[in-house]
Amino acid sequence: MLLVSGRRFLLLAVWCLVCVGTGGADAQEARRPPNVIFIMADDLGYGELGCYGQEKIRTPNLDALAEQGMRFTDAYSGAPVCAPARCVLMTGQHPANAQVRGNKEGGGWGPDEPEGQWPIADAILTVAELMRAAGYATGAMGKWGLGGPGSEGHPCFQGFDSFYGYLCQRVAHNFYPTHLWDNHDVDILGNDYFSAHQKIDSADDGFAQFYGETYAADKMLEHALAFINDNHDAPFFLYLPFLEPHVAMQPPQEWVERYPEAWDDAPYLGGRGYLPHPRPHAGYAAMISDLDEHVGAVVALIDELGLGEDTLIVFTSDNGPTHDVGGVDTGFFNSAGPLRGRKGSVFEGGIRVPMIARWTGRIAPGTTTDHLTCFQDLMATLADLTGLEAPANCDGISYLPVLLGEANPRAHDYLVWEFYGYGGQKAVRIGDWKAVLRDIHKGNTEILLFNLAEDLGEQHNVAADHPEIVAQARAIFENDRTPSPNFPMSAYD
Repeated sequence: MLLVSGRRFLLLAVWCLVCVGTGGADAQEARRPPNVIFIMADDLGYGELGCYGQEKIRTPNLDALAEQGMRFTDAYSGAPVCAPARCVLMTGQHPANAQVRGNKEGGGWGPDEPEGQWPIADAILTVAELMRAAGYATGAMGKWGLGGPGSEGHPCFQGFDSFYGYLCQRVAHNFYPTHLWDNHDVDILGNDYFSAHQKIDSADDGFAQFYGETYAADKMLEHALAFINDNHDAPFFLYLPFLEPHVAMQPPQEWVERYPEAWDDAPYLGGRGYLPHPRPHAGYAAMISDLDEHVGAVVALIDELGLGEDTLIVFTSDNGPTHDVGGVDTGFFNSAGPLRGRKGSVFEGGIRVPMIARWTGRIAPGTTTDHLTCFQDLMATLADLTGLEAPANCDGISYLPVLLGEANPRAHDYLVWEFYGYGGQKAVRIGDWKAVLRDIHKGNTEILLFNLAEDLGEQHNVAADHPEIVAQARAIFENDRTPSPNFPMSAYD
């Protein structure tokens, strides 16, 4: 691995070798090692962008990103909920080997409770540490969820030069928190504390009480843009785990007003968790459009600085759409498209996510790929991009050849998931076959089997007709995993 001292000189030398090895005059003429911006939405469904078939919610910036780059149809998250998905992304270990396999809280819900979730260990190499070793400036702005203040999982202990945002997922339920974290320091926002989980008896009780002075999403964008400006003259890695459209529903009013009043015949009063909202359909669409606007601001700055040819931008979501809590109505928006399941499920709707990549001049515009990829592949891809070796425990496969349009890229034989939450679940995709095992904590051993080529909605269990595929899936479930004392599966540990 490259040493940090003299790292930018060494990185340029490595990149020259990579360019010569990856073919053609275009590669050799690369002006510098590419920046990488990895943007991740929170609970954005497979069908919630225009370029993935959405018909109601406006996402012009993300649709343009897809037109300028590559759209993935078969991209997957590392897990169907926040923390384990982020763990897979950051460490390159697949969901049955990763350290975090469920949301495990470090405190309760009150303002004085300890912040944070189960931390990733200091000993594990993260993608940020890889990129820092390669000579990159590293920044993260958004929601972390892999270790609270002072823990070994804190992003500044995991390879990020700078962090701004939420360390704790519970605090992130409120877009108007009392504070965010600026590295290890508290940034007081001027918002009074209020719970992000409340009900009201009627609309007469008012909705203004659920807003504050400073909107956290804008603050995180502000710091992201500043990071780009501060580091634009040398290679940087910027991780942007944005908060939208995770509830509570508190989008800017200007976006709410751009959607039809006819969509909403009744307010949401908080009966299914999170905060009330006077126009829940318009409010949810507004959250996604606000996210789209923030992505557009990042892309616009890159282009304004003339860095389009020097910057790989990847956009995705941490899991599927939420399961109709907090005023969300996924049926109204067809949020999961043709997929079964929502957040918390290892059916396709919980783990298949939109993914878009743009690298001007390197990724052919307007392209689509069905290449099978999952979050653990980011580590391998960044190692490939920088000419470094991925760690020995990395389960990922680089998708850089896919982005560059190379023939016959290396592919996964299968993708496997192990999720501790929601009763304990496992899944594996083997080609067009998808096997699912649920309710593991209750002792269930029945594996469901679907042929995604014929049954994308996973409606027809064909396990009885294909015992050999079921046996293959069962063997993968048993053998391709690492026992976890913190997220045990009684049937396997």
